[in-house]
Amino acid sequence: MTGTSRLKALAAAVAMGALAFATIPAAAQELPGKGKTVRYAQSDSLGANYVVAQIMMKAMKQLGYDVKLSTVNTTLFFQAAAQGDLDIATDVNFPQREPGFRAVEKQAEIVGAGLIVGGGINGYLIDKKTATAHNITTLEQMKDPKIAALFGRDGKADLINCDPGWSCGDVVDFQIDKFGLKDTVKSIRGKYEALMVEAVARVKRGEPAFFYAWSPSWMNNALVPGQDVVWLPTPADALPPSVPNKGSALVSGVKGCAGGADPCRMAMSSWNWSAVANKGFVAANPAVKAFVEQMKFPLEDWSNWEASINKNGGSTALVTKMADEWVGLHKGMFDGWIEAARSTK
Repeated sequence: MTGTSRLKALAAAVAMGALAFATIPAAAQELPGKGKTVRYAQSDSLGANYVVAQIMMKAMKQLGYDVKLSTVNTTLFFQAAAQGDLDIATDVNFPQREPGFRAVEKQAEIVGAGLIVGGGINGYLIDKKTATAHNITTLEQMKDPKIAALFGRDGKADLINCDPGWSCGDVVDFQIDKFGLKDTVKSIRGKYEALMVEAVARVKRGEPAFFYAWSPSWMNNALVPGQDVVWLPTPADALPPSVPNKGSALVSGVKGCAGGADPCRMAMSSWNWSAVANKGFVAANPAVKAFVEQMKFPLEDWSNWEASINKNGGSTALVTKMADEWVGLHKGMFDGWIEAARSTK
């Protein structure tokens, strides 16, 4: 072989090697999470947020991180994140949890703009049959003892409220007082899921029902707004001092608002599940931050997950299956989120 031939052969070999390196998947070349562990938290309130947690963990593992999952209530998570004992959670409800977050905002930060596309809504619902029969189109009509008596057994309307300790229940109790409903409406605070099972059964039997709920939730599948139930507009914006007002409670495009009102004045402005993380963790892990900033799910997905968990239980196997199915159906988008996160510096 001549000298020129040797040079040509060497050049070809170098080019082949470069091509081979270029075809190595990006994940093999560089994993931003290599050698790192994410201490990830999910709240102790089971729901569609658990499916999102599984999707989030899949992403972090693809980015090279080891993941340690803890289940803690949000108040304890705030304390742990501020102290650096936990890194991130993606199921913090705002604005309800804002007071607790403000106590640790020097050490923690909100990441992204919320995981529900368009956000969610909170408000009061009654069965459509009773609403139509008695022309009930606003929450204020519950001041009328005759109307209120339709929804209770002792002359007062039984309003199914949130669990004791849930901030949404504090909103409801505050509004009952603020709107002058204490003489005609009785707040029922117990285990919400069990109370709502009975409410669903009442509506299915054609009986009156009055309850507080939110969307997306399993309720939207069991009792469809506009079909089985209607949202009752509130007379004014009114929140207790512990829940900051993040905008008007007037929400446009609410399906099933009583009387066809649009916008429909809900119990409060739109809410969302958001991510909160320790500031030091965010600064050291831009890939996780970039992934969370892209991660969003439509209302329909959240409601379907909630409905499945309510119907079939919230086993780890079921939650993982739903997460796997979602990733499989949206692989192109999920992979795009991963790639964008991987390339973030």
